[in-house]
Amino acid sequence: MQKILTTVSAVALGLALTVSVPVAVSAETLAGSYLAGRNASVRNDFEIAAGYYATALARDQANVELMEGATLAYLALGDIDRALPLAKQILSEGHRSQVARMVTTAGLVDDGDFAAVAAQEIRSDGISPWIDGLVKAWALIGMDDVDGALAQFDAVSDDAGMQSIVQFHKALALATLGRYADAEELFAGDALGAAARTRRGVMARVEILSQLDRNADAVQSIATAFNGSTDPELDTLITRLETGERVAFTHAPTARAGIAEVFFTFAALLRSEQASAYFTLLHTRIANHLRPDHVDAVLLTADLLEDLGQYKLAIEEYRSVDASDPAFHVAELGRAAALRRLDKVDQAIEVLDQLARSHGDLAVVHSTLGDTLRAQDEDQAAIAAYTKALNLTDKEDPRAWFLYFSRGIAYSQDGDSVAAEEDFRAALAINPDQPQVLNYLGYSLVEEQRKLDEALDMIERAVAGSPDSGYIVDSLGWVYYRLGRYDEAVIQMERAVELEAVDPVVNDHLGDVFWAVGRKREAQFQWKRALSFIEFSTMDTEAEPDRIRRKLDVGLDVVLEEEGAAPLNVANDN
Repeated sequence: MQKILTTVSAVALGLALTVSVPVAVSAETLAGSYLAGRNASVRNDFEIAAGYYATALARDQANVELMEGATLAYLALGDIDRALPLAKQILSEGHRSQVARMVTTAGLVDDGDFAAVAAQEIRSDGISPWIDGLVKAWALIGMDDVDGALAQFDAVSDDAGMQSIVQFHKALALATLGRYADAEELFAGDALGAAARTRRGVMARVEILSQLDRNADAVQSIATAFNGSTDPELDTLITRLETGERVAFTHAPTARAGIAEVFFTFAALLRSEQASAYFTLLHTRIANHLRPDHVDAVLLTADLLEDLGQYKLAIEEYRSVDASDPAFHVAELGRAAALRRLDKVDQAIEVLDQLARSHGDLAVVHSTLGDTLRAQDEDQAAIAAYTKALNLTDKEDPRAWFLYFSRGIAYSQDGDSVAAEEDFRAALAINPDQPQVLNYLGYSLVEEQRKLDEALDMIERAVAGSPDSGYIVDSLGWVYYRLGRYDEAVIQMERAVELEAVDPVVNDHLGDVFWAVGRKREAQFQWKRALSFIEFSTMDTEAEPDRIRRKLDVGLDVVLEEEGAAPLNVANDN
C-alpha cells in the first residue's frame, strides 16, 4: 500500500502549476505585477498573489499563464466564484489545466449538471484518473443512473492499492441510495481495507448499522475501533445509539456530498503521504465549497493553512465551526495554537480560558491551557491547569504520564524541586522507559548535584531509548562531567554538538568539558560559539551569557572558585 500511495501523491495526483502553452509577459508594469504575484504565491500569500494577478490580468486579459496563477490563488483562498470564470476561459481556449478542471467540476456540481460532470473525459491530465473516475460515478448517482454508477465504481481502477478507497465510496453510494444492507456487506468484508478503519469510515458504518436497526453493533464498532477512548462527538453518538435513536446517514446523503467526499478522501490521503500542503489544500477547498458543513474538511483546511504559514486564514477556518458542533473544542484548540504562532498569546489564553468554561470536562482543554501558560512562565497557573487535567484523567490511562511530566516541568520552573521530582517519578511509574522523563529528572538531579549514580542510570537509559537526541546525549556528557569522568564526558559532548550544532547550552557544556581535560583553547572556542548562538530576545534560561564571558576572561577555574564550587582536576593545556 505504501508504494501505491506514493505513486498516487507523486504522479497520478500531480498538479501542473502551469498550463501547456507558456505566454510571454509583454509590458514592464505587467511584468511587475506578474512577478509580484509569483513571489507572493511562492510565499503562500494567496490574497496578495490574487491581487497582483488580477492587476496583471486587467492589462492582459488573454494571458493564460496569468489566468491560471489567479485561478490557483483564488482556489487556495476557497473563492470558487472568482476562480470559475477564469477556469472556464482556460479550458474553452483549448488549454489543459488540472486546477481549471477542478474548479469547473465544482461549478458544474453547483449547477446540478451531473450529466456534464459525467461526460467529462477521464484522462491523465484531468484532475487525476482516480478522482475523475470516482466523481463520474457519483455524478451518475446524481443522474439516477444507478446501474451505470455501480459499474463505474467497479471500473475506476483494478489497482489493488486503490481498491479500498474505490469500494469505500461504492459503499457510501449504496447507503446514499438507501441500500444499507448492501453497504454493510461491503463494510463487513475485506474490500474496504484501511478505508473502513479511518475515523470517517468507522462513523459512516455506525450510521449504516443504525439504519439497519443494529445500534448495539454500532456501539460495539465504536468501542472496537477507538479502543474504548471517546471524545464529545463519539460520546454524543453513543448516547443517541443507546437511547434507541435511528441515526441518519450523513456522510454522503447526496451525490453532491459524495463528490465532496471524493476530494476530502484524496486530501486526507495526500496528507498522510506528506504531500505538498498547497497541493492538498486545493482538494480540501473543493470539498469545503461543495459541502460547507463538512467539518473534517474545514479542520484539515485550517491545519494545512497553518503548515503554509497562513495563520490568519487558518483562524478564519477554525472560527467557522459552530459552537454547537461536537468538534467545536477541536477547532478552538486549533485557533488557540494559530494565535500563539502569530504571537498573540494573550488572545490564545483567552480562547482557552473560555473553552475551559464551556468544555471544562475535557482534560485536553486544561492540559493545552497549561502548556500555553507554562510557555509564558505563568507556572503556578499552569500547575493548576495540569492538576485539573489530571483530575479528569483515569489513573489507569497510559497517557497520564505526559500530564505528570508537564506539571513536573512547571513545578521545576517554579522552583519546587520536591513536587517536580514527585511528578517525574509518577510519570515514570506509568511509563518507566520514557526518554524525555528519564532525561529531565536525571538532568535535574545532576544540576542539583544529588543522587548522581541514579541520575547516570536514568540518563543512560534515556540515551538508549533516544540515541539521536542531542539534548539527551548532552545530559549524559554532563553527568559524566559532574562525576569527574571527563574523558567519557568529552566523547558524549562532542556527539551532542554534532546533533545540536547551534545550541548555546550544548556548546557551552562542551567548552567546560574541554577545559576540564586541559583543552583550553578549544574550550574558549566553544564558549565563543555558544555566545554567538544566543539570541537575547528568546534566550534559553540555561544559557548564561555573562557567565560565559566571565569564563572567557578568567577561565572556568576562577569562575567556579567565585561561585564557591568544587575545583576541577584540570590537566595541562595541550
